[in-house]
Amino acid sequence: MAKKARKITNVYLAPRVNKQVPTFIAGLLRFVGKPFYYILSGLILALAFFFSVCVRLAKKILGIRIKIPRPKPVLLLPVLFIVVLVLSFWFYVLRALPSPIELVTRNQEISTKIYDRNGVLLYKIYKNKNRTPVELAQIPAQVQAATLAAEDAEFYNHIGFSPRGIFRSLVKNIKKGELSGGSTITQQLVKNALLSPEKTLTRKLKELILSVEVEMTFTKASILEMYLNEVPYGGTAYGIQEASRLYFGKDVGALTLAEAALLAGLPKSPTKFSPFGPNPELAIQRQKEVLSLMRINGFINPQEEEAALKEKIVFAPNRIDIKAPHFVMFVRSALVEKYGEELVEQGGLEVTTTLDYSIQKLAEEAVAQEVRGLTSLNVKNGAALVLDPTTGEVLAMVGSKDYFDTSSDGNVNILTSLRQPGSSIKVVNYAYALGHGYTPASLLDDSPVTFSVSGQPPYTPRNYDSRYRGRIPLRSALAESRNIPAVKVLASYGVGKMIELGKAMGITTWNDPSRYGLSLTLGGGEIKILDLARVYATIANYGVRPEIATIAKISDYKGRILEENSCNGDCQGKAVLDARIAFSLIDILKDNVARTPAFGARSSLVIPNHPEVAVKTGTSNDLKDNLTLGFTQKYLVATWVGNNDNSPMARIASGVTGAAPIFNRIMTAILKDKDSVSWDVPVGIDKVTICSLTGTLPCSGCALYSEWFLKENVPQKACSPEQIGKIKEEKKSEGKILEPAAATQR
Repeated sequence: MAKKARKITNVYLAPRVNKQVPTFIAGLLRFVGKPFYYILSGLILALAFFFSVCVRLAKKILGIRIKIPRPKPVLLLPVLFIVVLVLSFWFYVLRALPSPIELVTRNQEISTKIYDRNGVLLYKIYKNKNRTPVELAQIPAQVQAATLAAEDAEFYNHIGFSPRGIFRSLVKNIKKGELSGGSTITQQLVKNALLSPEKTLTRKLKELILSVEVEMTFTKASILEMYLNEVPYGGTAYGIQEASRLYFGKDVGALTLAEAALLAGLPKSPTKFSPFGPNPELAIQRQKEVLSLMRINGFINPQEEEAALKEKIVFAPNRIDIKAPHFVMFVRSALVEKYGEELVEQGGLEVTTTLDYSIQKLAEEAVAQEVRGLTSLNVKNGAALVLDPTTGEVLAMVGSKDYFDTSSDGNVNILTSLRQPGSSIKVVNYAYALGHGYTPASLLDDSPVTFSVSGQPPYTPRNYDSRYRGRIPLRSALAESRNIPAVKVLASYGVGKMIELGKAMGITTWNDPSRYGLSLTLGGGEIKILDLARVYATIANYGVRPEIATIAKISDYKGRILEENSCNGDCQGKAVLDARIAFSLIDILKDNVARTPAFGARSSLVIPNHPEVAVKTGTSNDLKDNLTLGFTQKYLVATWVGNNDNSPMARIASGVTGAAPIFNRIMTAILKDKDSVSWDVPVGIDKVTICSLTGTLPCSGCALYSEWFLKENVPQKACSPEQIGKIKEEKKSEGKILEPAAATQR
């Protein structure tokens, strides 16, 4: 027979033992705790003094000579051990143990503050504990039950701690080598309100002792009420009432079962499970866990669980006082991962970040304005990232057009989500090629081709304009973003080599080579835009891969520095690419003449008075992602437009009407008052005059131009007039071929 669900009523949840423990017992417990050392030591001294007086009187009055036997060392050791143990326990655990009464008289925790690089305050983590205390009678039964199921199902059956919970956590901690878990609601209340957030054995012992004292001092109802008014639910919401207002815009008394279960799941990790965080789907997963626990513990029946799971959760608008929200949440997640949730929430950290809020503001405005003008092309969202490519420091991070538009998943950070890079990933392909025999002058064949691989359907790549150019130099193929030459280059050395170099340059998502084929060079492998930006930063940094940095300095509220990024613009990254190859790519990507046949001479890729800007676009094959990445020596700008739900955009030709205008607006504003700075030419690369038709040393009859070559790849032979004549005849006979099927990537 199925177990009958316990009815969720305030009667059932009321304390089973509601009698206040006599005050003299609570006082006795505290008396035994704190002055225990003084009693013990005083008693020992009194006995020793009494014994000494008796011995002297006996000797003087009776003339009795009393010989006191010397105790054997073997008997002294246990006594000494016990004394040391008692003294240590008093000194480290009992000496400064607070009183349970401090639950209502304690000082408030100190907030953590996050600043930009110039001292602009971006966010206060729990600065103002937005708390409105409510009595337990005002809190619905389903809210209480959800909290008990999620945090402490045995709450009404223990005296402050759960032996079973402690045993389970010990097993887990031994396996993982950490100290956490197994805490009851009483322990969590004590930990949050009376103790420090450190994870040590000493603090755990204090927590256990205080939990018993609290249970002896307050009723179960009072403890549960204090917990529900004390516990953090994320952001500035402390206590269940403000959590209800923050997430649902209603008082706690109006919460449904589904909403109660979601809120009850937050205290476990407010940052991780926040529906307003970077991964809102985790909040729903946690809600399902809580509902399952409620059913398992008999608070609800399966029908109530099913009804709650079907209820559509509607969140209130998330309008909190926060600047650069996607960046702040990115930094906060990193802080929690390194220092733990408790220290970040209560430790009073002062965090100076790498962000430049002036650049952040112009990036936010550029994304919002450009996306508004793309609605006719079914473009609903955009993102932008600005880095210092030499240090990897994040100067601006705009993860969506509106972080607070949660109905459209605006709080999801596109820059850390998986997207298709389109042709912007070609730089990895060509980086490998230029290091293995290819040169910018290498002639590539832009003509129809079909690749047949055993066990796979035939693959026929197409160009974005459905046309073919015949033999063109690698410089033109990359600058114009021709697809077929890129696929042929990749086929000449294999997908595995591109994956290997891509990972070395900063891509973290290419972990299963078997998933990828030749379309990888056209954006067939999903990546994070943040990773792609690091790939381009590696090129801008002459082949040295920087580490992405968001934090410049962290100190506590007393000014003690916990960590500091002290590279001062001279950070040592890892060299993963020949500086000469990086320079060759830079020279191609900044060559407006080479890309003009595809993009026009005055496209959004051109930054006025700054010919040093190198830039590349990319559009996914299914029109779901459109990107532009460009850089100078000091600034890298990556932009994206598309839709969070992966619905396709209307055709955006060549990327110049999508992400490129956002890139242009941001980069133009950044470089407005700055001088153009040419790229330094690395040692071991030379500019050589060659024949434009053959890519070799010139001969009579051919047009000349200059190209960069690695020293070991400088042409050694010249063309012949006969060869030139033959090539010209072939070109005359070539016709322009138009494929009926449209291709897109560029």
